[in-house]
Amino acid sequence: MYTFLLALIYLAFISLGLPDSLLGSGWPVMHVELGVPVSYMGIVTMVVSGGTIVSSLLSDRLTRRLGTKWVTVVSVFLTAAALIGFSFADRFWMMIVFAIPYGLGAGAIDAALNNYVAVHYASKHMSWLHCFWGVGTIVSPFVMSKALASSGWNSGFLIVGIVQAAIGVILLATVPVWKVNKRAEEDVPQKRIGTVGALKLKGVPFLLIAFFAYCAGEATVMGWASTYFVQVKALDAEKAAQLASLFYIGMTAGRLASGFVTERLGDRKMIAIGASVLAVGVVLVAIPADNVALAIAGFLIIGLGCAPIYPCMIHSTLGNFGHENSGAIIGLQMAFAYCGSTFMPPLFGAIGGKVGFGFMPWYLLGFFAVMIVMSELMFRAAAKRGKEGIAG
Repeated sequence: MYTFLLALIYLAFISLGLPDSLLGSGWPVMHVELGVPVSYMGIVTMVVSGGTIVSSLLSDRLTRRLGTKWVTVVSVFLTAAALIGFSFADRFWMMIVFAIPYGLGAGAIDAALNNYVAVHYASKHMSWLHCFWGVGTIVSPFVMSKALASSGWNSGFLIVGIVQAAIGVILLATVPVWKVNKRAEEDVPQKRIGTVGALKLKGVPFLLIAFFAYCAGEATVMGWASTYFVQVKALDAEKAAQLASLFYIGMTAGRLASGFVTERLGDRKMIAIGASVLAVGVVLVAIPADNVALAIAGFLIIGLGCAPIYPCMIHSTLGNFGHENSGAIIGLQMAFAYCGSTFMPPLFGAIGGKVGFGFMPWYLLGFFAVMIVMSELMFRAAAKRGKEGIAG
């Protein structure tokens, strides 16, 4: 039962990743049929991100009231309804309307499941959890590609929405399995510290800044790698899109591999190793060579370096700040993550349009440097806080 529940959680995270790369894959055709400029995708993603930030901040309260199992089930059905709604959209305002429930569902399930796995499972499972998110992001573009070649972008959303609904039905039918963990968070008496209380804990502000910086860099790579290959390496758009997927492949493969060593090395060392690897990747991208091979290797290595950072930072929250505080803090982490991934890639687009997209590796290096410094300060502050608690 213990393993079966873990498989269900992995399945839920595939469902979280499925829609994440769907909109971008279909937008080149969608914006033409909807009669809006290509830049309007940013409006849709901003609405989605707004929903995820709100639900992330409320996730601790929702989880304590409903339990992780029901937050997960309801969130999956909410995102399924939103995706099916997208499939019927023939006006841009309809995309905006359905973006709201999609964002709310995605943020709630992200925060709830991250906290649940951090509390009940070893760190390797956190790495594999996010590996399965990567599986979802890799699958969706192929679904949309097939849909565009046959019946149109609407059917791409419909197919993924139906798959999402099917996953929701499976999760609903297996709700009793969640009883396998006797320490399920709804059965453990905890003192609610809330958002304000969490922010007052030593080390938490450092952690949130680290999360913001990391996700800003990661999302910038996701959103602008193709443009970098086109603008800086002079590749055609189709080839650039294929090469940009190397980042996703590197991250997914890296998370699969890191799960086998993270328990032996620990979260702190894994974050440091990941930061060192992605720094090598950024340097390779920055080398001004005509040969595109260095940039290709660079983006793949950046993905490998990013792989352990996000899951290990989340998993370390329990050890650094305690079970009773983890729900509120992880909700804040998700909110800061979405802020970084929402606002910083457009900023890079504006800067790149002015000074050239060759600026990308230096932009990434700045955020990743902030991430590793803040992460280290967080670990030191949490260790100091723990010693003070023992002394008291």
